[in-house]
Amino acid sequence: MYMAEFKLRYGERKWYVRRIIEASSIEDAEEKAKRYAEGMNKGDVKWELSYVIESKRPLIVGDEEIKMLEGS
Repeated sequence: MYMAEFKLRYGERKWYVRRIIEASSIEDAEEKAKRYAEGMNKGDVKWELSYVIESKRPLIVGDEEIKMLEGS
């Protein structure tokens, strides 16, 4: 499982969103993420791919993640 982060721009504003990517390799995930960004660029909001990472627990904040942040 992979997670892609995209930078969205609308005029002077910008923000970030993340999406889960189903792929068999990081290369495949990057290609799908690029195609997704291109497909989303049909309106006023500009999508740019920031990065793709392999992730076992994407977008989850649980006890394990809190312990890692606290250094326990």
